[in-house]
Amino acid sequence: MNDTWVIIAAYNEQRYIGDVLERVKKYAEHIVVVDDGSRDKTAHIAKEHGAIVLTHVINQGKGAAVRTGCDYAVKQGAQQLILLDADGQHEPEDIPRFVQVLNEMDIVFSYRTYGKDMPFVFRFGNSIINLATRILYGITLHDTQSGFRVMTAATYKKVRWNANRYFMESEMIARTGAARLRSTEIPIKTIYLDRRKGTTILDGILIVWRLILLRFQRLG
Repeated sequence: MNDTWVIIAAYNEQRYIGDVLERVKKYAEHIVVVDDGSRDKTAHIAKEHGAIVLTHVINQGKGAAVRTGCDYAVKQGAQQLILLDADGQHEPEDIPRFVQVLNEMDIVFSYRTYGKDMPFVFRFGNSIINLATRILYGITLHDTQSGFRVMTAATYKKVRWNANRYFMESEMIARTGAARLRSTEIPIKTIYLDRRKGTTILDGILIVWRLILLRFQRLG
């Protein structure tokens, strides 16, 4: 997996980033952490755990941070990009499963099983976005907001998003549909260490509105 790079956007994640990186290191040699204007020791801890750390002086949002990391990795020769969160919501132990499925796909999404671990307001917000994505772009996914994703470098160039914040997940899917890329999804465990994070009903409405606007733009 020498040509596989892991991209992690992090904002004030000193509590979790060290453990996440130690687990990721078992499966990938190249790890990029984009410190998105953190005010804590996120960058320092990431460097201590051997990650390549790129820094945004001010917080620009998850979309901007992940884009910065992917751009850097591709320039360094990455052929496969793994996106996962810094807050422990994703299990790095799933990386081999994603990479294996990617052998026959352009991009692999993930979905969390909706259970008691996911707050109702987040489940409802996600369901609204899932429905809009299916109607507008012809892509049926169980969980459009799950950030654990794997794609080829060639795919990244086709789905590279403009959104700087959390709309990035939905824009990536929209561009996947517009480019008619081969995609699939696999299940992952639902982990909520911070129950304040997630897609609220208001977030869902705003994302759906942006999906509608994007539908009438030329994606290329």
